Amino acid sequence: MKSSVLTRYRVMAYVTAVMLLVLSTCMIFKYGFDMGEDVTFVVSQTHGVLYIIYLVFAFDLGSKARWPFGKLLWVLLSGTIPFAAFFVERKVVAEVKPLVGGAAPAPAKA
Repeated sequence: MKSSVLTRYRVMAYVTAVMLLVLSTCMIFKYGFDMGEDVTFVVSQTHGVLYIIYLVFAFDLGSKARWPFGKLLWVLLSGTIPFAAFFVERKVVAEVKPLVGGAAPAPAKA
């Protein structure tokens, strides 16, 4: 697997996670303090577009890493839970890093 697949996923995981935190803050201001409705609209639309890009990149990584459906679903949904994407991204990188670069398994000893 190419390292660019993992890099694209990592960038979008962080961007999506940060945008979700910004969106959560905007929602608190919108519904808690009745202010920032226009900002909330822009942030929610931006997060939506970025989340779709995240889904594409996460699905690409999952298919190349041959994840089972449950794991893939958890990674895809982590972009909708505040703070979850940060933890899931670290775990995914730790698991996928050995697969990057097309490292072949060591030959069996005779």
